[in-house]
Amino acid sequence: MKICIILSAAVIILLIILICIIVMYKWEISLFSRELDSTLDDMLAGRNPDFEFINDTLSGKINVKLKRLYEILNQKSEQSNQEKEKLNAFISDISHQTKTPVANLKMYIQILSERKIDEKKRCEFLKLSLAQTEKLEFLVISLAKISRLENGMISFSTNKLPAIEVIADSLAQIMPSAEHKNISVNVDCCEEIVVFCDKKWTSEAIFNILDNAVKYTLPNGSIRVSVCKNKFYALIKIKDSGVGIAEAEQAKIFGRFYRSERAAHVDGLGIGLFLSRQIISGQGGFITVKSEPGHGAEFILSIPME
Repeated sequence: MKICIILSAAVIILLIILICIIVMYKWEISLFSRELDSTLDDMLAGRNPDFEFINDTLSGKINVKLKRLYEILNQKSEQSNQEKEKLNAFISDISHQTKTPVANLKMYIQILSERKIDEKKRCEFLKLSLAQTEKLEFLVISLAKISRLENGMISFSTNKLPAIEVIADSLAQIMPSAEHKNISVNVDCCEEIVVFCDKKWTSEAIFNILDNAVKYTLPNGSIRVSVCKNKFYALIKIKDSGVGIAEAEQAKIFGRFYRSERAAHVDGLGIGLFLSRQIISGQGGFITVKSEPGHGAEFILSIPME
């Protein structure tokens, strides 16, 4: 009889323990579900969830993963917003830059089609129309290059090349303009110095800076190109005797479409230096400038040697 009572009591105790375990487990599941639901609601609403980390618990482990997921989603969202801002700025730049040549072309075409003008005037307006068309063509090509560079769509084909070989291609392009203004161009480059770069793109970057040097140097001025090296980089220095750049503007001149008020009389779009910096930095190098107003400017392109 006593054994039966003991067994019955044991069974009852076990049942009570089992019921307690089930109740506690159900309570924990319910609490976990509410916490998870609240956390997900915060994430969906864009609020900062309060992640609780309890070691060695299911809730703690899931919260660790949820926090990581939340950080990844925030990072992706921030990247997306930055890309949208860049796209909006790019579209705004295109609209602003194309407005003037398109308006000029429209005006010239209207004059040619609606007025009776002599042959000399007709040729003059056709020449002006061609100049605006060429400006638009240059703008479209440059914008395409900028877009490809900014979005990582260009793969640089880098090789070890003599620095003088890369510079020579750029010099050949600016010599007619320099000769027209009677600007002397001197080059000092040791043939042993090599650069590790994409020849085509790097030549374009150097050309843009040389082209600016010719534009902003007065007739009978001078441009000097020299090359030296330090431990890691070949330094291509381009120094002109032009109008110079104020210190306050030196950080701005590499911005897309930036043009100084001092440069208003010189034809240009404010793209060349921006492209040059994108090209050089895309290959692991960088560009710096030293200048004082009235004392010319010196651009230094640091290009990896290996």
